[in-house]
Order: sequence, then C-alpha cells, then structure tokens
Amino acid sequence: MGKMVYLRLKNKVEAKLHQTVKLGDIALISAEEETRKKLMNTELYEIKKEDRNIVIIDVFRVINQLSQRYTNLEFQQVGPNQTIITIQKPKKTYSIVFIALIWLLLYIGAAMAIMNFHYDVSMEEVQQRLHYLLTGEEVKHPLWIQVPYSIGLGVGMILFFNHLFKKRINEEPSPLEVEMFKYQQDLDQYVILHENKLVKDQSKDDTSNP
Repeated sequence: MGKMVYLRLKNKVEAKLHQTVKLGDIALISAEEETRKKLMNTELYEIKKEDRNIVIIDVFRVINQLSQRYTNLEFQQVGPNQTIITIQKPKKTYSIVFIALIWLLLYIGAAMAIMNFHYDVSMEEVQQRLHYLLTGEEVKHPLWIQVPYSIGLGVGMILFFNHLFKKRINEEPSPLEVEMFKYQQDLDQYVILHENKLVKDQSKDDTSNP
C-alpha cells in the first residue's frame, strides 16, 4: 500500500485562457512536504478557447490521472467532488455616458416603484390623517411628518442592504447578498450537472449501450 494523500477540491477558482491548471491551483493537499510540493506542480488541464467561460474538473478524473502518474501513492478525496473554473476575460472599459445612462435608468425605476407603492397605499392621505389626529388641524402637506419619513426611508434602505456605497456597515450579510448567494449555489449546481465532461461522457455511454 502506498503513502496516503488527502485531496480537498476547491469549490471555485479563476484561470486565464491558455493557462495550464495545476493540482495546487484547484485543491488543498495533505501529505508529506516533499510529496506535497511535487503534487502541487502536477499539471492537470490546459484552458482552451473551446472551453468558453467555464470548465468543470471532476475529482474522479483528477485521482485517475494522479494514480497513473504516482503509482506509489494512494489518494483519498475529502470535500467537494468538482471544482468550477471560471475563465477570465479582458475587462471591458465603459464610457461615462453609458454609466450615467444606466444610473439614470435605475434611479428613475426606483423612484417610480416607491411612488407607485405610496400611491397604492394612499400614504399622503394617511399622513394627512395622522397630522389631523395629532394636531386637530387639516393640512394638505404635513411637512413635519413627510420630511422625516423621507429621510427615514433612505436610511432604512441603507440599513436593509447593509451598505453605504462600497462600505459594509457590519459583518452580517444583507438579504440581497443572501439571495444572490442562493442563486449562485443553484447556478453552480446547474453548471456541475450540465457542463461536467465526465457526466456528458457517461450519458453518451448510456445512450450508446441501452
């Protein structure tokens, strides 16, 4: 029996086009120091243009390659079964005009959403009624209620999303971040099932051998 080596694949990593992916790029390795250094530099895959945006590295193929190269070692997988490699592309530069148009579109959309909500719940009438109950006077624009309410609305949105521009207020994730995390998990699971070459090859074998 050979020396035991434990592998833990990383969930997701980034790589560049034509980059040679090594074992140390996609996995954590537990072994003797000399063996570990040798394994970390072991080349597994070269990113090709045909891969487009994503490559799935399955632990089965990783262990299969390593077992053929290092017959004196025994490999044990721990943790995730696949690593998702996202292929980096050159960053595009956007003009200030384009950014301004997007910002204006989002600003108008958000303002319309807030105004439509207030119209649906008759917020102005509620504030007028509240002013009448507290003061006994009928006023069309009770500014002493409307102004603090507007400021509180903005502060409440900042606290809800837990961000002030790029600065996080505290360490707790915002509801939007939690939903984005769930969406990313579902997306990764979909990619693993549909872009994994090992799964595709198995499906072809099952089709050709009914």
